[in-house]
Amino acid sequence: MHEAPAPRTGRTPALLAALLGFAVITIDVSAVNIALPGIRDDLHGGMTGLQWVADAYTLMFAGLMLSAGALSDRTGARRAYVIGTALFTLASLACAVAPGLGALIAARVVQGGAAAVLMPASLALIREAYDDARRRARAIALWTVGGSVSMAAGPVLGGVLTEHVGWRAVFFLNLPVGAAILALLTKVAPSPRRPAPLDIPGQITAVLTLAGLTFAVIEGGRAGLAAFAVAVVSALTFYVTEKRHRAPMVPLTMLRDRTVSVSLAVGFAINVGFYGVVFLLGLYLQQLRGMSATEAGLVFVPLAVLITGTNLISPRAAERFGRRPVVVIGQLVLALAMFALLPLTAHTPTWLLLTLLVPTGLGGAFAVPAVTAMLMDAVPGPRVGTASGLLNALRQTGGALAVAVFGSLLASNGEGTFSVDGMRWSLVTAGSLLVATAVLSGALLSRKATNSSPAGGISSPCGD
Repeated sequence: MHEAPAPRTGRTPALLAALLGFAVITIDVSAVNIALPGIRDDLHGGMTGLQWVADAYTLMFAGLMLSAGALSDRTGARRAYVIGTALFTLASLACAVAPGLGALIAARVVQGGAAAVLMPASLALIREAYDDARRRARAIALWTVGGSVSMAAGPVLGGVLTEHVGWRAVFFLNLPVGAAILALLTKVAPSPRRPAPLDIPGQITAVLTLAGLTFAVIEGGRAGLAAFAVAVVSALTFYVTEKRHRAPMVPLTMLRDRTVSVSLAVGFAINVGFYGVVFLLGLYLQQLRGMSATEAGLVFVPLAVLITGTNLISPRAAERFGRRPVVVIGQLVLALAMFALLPLTAHTPTWLLLTLLVPTGLGGAFAVPAVTAMLMDAVPGPRVGTASGLLNALRQTGGALAVAVFGSLLASNGEGTFSVDGMRWSLVTAGSLLVATAVLSGALLSRKATNSSPAGGISSPCGD
C-alpha cells in the first residue's frame, strides 16, 4: 500500500527537516544538562531529581527507539516524522510550563518518546530522498554533523538562555523549530509503507529492562535491588520473546553479523563517554568552580568547532583508509580525553581545561559517521529503519546509564556537594569502556567488510 505522491518533492526540504529534528532532540540533552542547576534552584530538587530530569528523556528515547524503527517503516517515514514532531513540540510546551519537578519529569518522558519516533524516521527520510549512494553518504555525514554540533553547542545555548531568560526558555525554543519542521515536511513526498508488525511484548520488556536498571543505579537501597531484579527478569523475557516472535523488533539473527554487533557496542561506548563528559562538566563548572550558566556554556564552544570540522573530515578519512582504523582511532582518542580530564580540580586554569577538552571534540566526532555508515552498509534496505533505531537506542542507553552511574558517583560523598573523586571514577569508567570497545573493533571488524564501497553502498545486501 502506497500513498499518492505529493505535488511538490525535494531533497533539500527532506534533508533540512531531518537535520532540524536531529538537532532539536540532541540539544534537549546537552542544553538541559547545563540548565540542571537552575532547575534545581527553581524547583528545589536534589541530585536524584536532576538525574531523573536528564534520564526520563533518554530512557524513553532509548526504550521506544526499537519500536520506532518499525513504526517508521510501517506508517511511512514522513508520516512518522510529522507525528513525532507534533508530539515533541507539545511535550516541550509542557516542560516549559511545568509547575514542579514531578510534572517536568513526566513531560520529559513524553518528550523522549517523541524523540524516539523522530530519530529513525529522520535517517529513513534521507535514505528515501537520495537514490545515489555517494550523495546519500554525504547527506548522512551532514545529518551527523548537525547532531554533533547541536550536542556541543547545546550547552552554550542552554547556558545563555538559563542565565538571561530562565531554564524554561530552553524548552520554549523548541516550539518555533517544531513549526519549521512541519512546514518543511509539506514539501516532502509521502513515504512508502512497508509491512512491519509491532512487537508489543518485546517493547514492554525492553522499557522495563532499561527503566529497572536505571532506577537501581539512581535510587539504590532495597528499592534499587528490587528494580535490578525486575531488570534482569525483563531482559531474559525480552530475549525469549525476540527469539520466538514471528516478527521481532530486534531480529537476533541480525546481531550475529560482526559488523552490526560491534557497531552497536561502539555507539554505546561513545555516548557513555560524550554524554558523560557533558553531564559531568556541566555540574563541575557551575557547582565546583562557581561559573555562571553562560560561562559554563561558553566552555563548550571549542567542542562545537572541533566536532564540526572532524565530522566533515571523518568520511574522507574512511574513504581513504577504511572505516575500521577510523572507528578504532576515534574511540582511542575519546578514551584519551577521559583520562586527560582526571587532573581537574576547582582551581584548574581555564586555558588548561579547554586544552584538555580537545580530544573530547575529536574522538567521537571522528568515529560516529564511520560507525553509522558502516551499520547502514551491513543491513539490507528494508532493515535500515530497524538497524538505525537499534543503533540509536544503544547510544541513548549509553547516555542514560552514564548520567545514572556518574550522578551516583558524584553524590557518593553523602554531603550533597560535588565529589571530585566521583568525577574521576566516572572518567576512568568511561575511558576504560572506550579502550575495551576500541580493542574489540580492531579485533573483530574485517578490513573488507568495513571499507567504503565505491558507491558508498548503504543499501548493500547482507544476511539478516
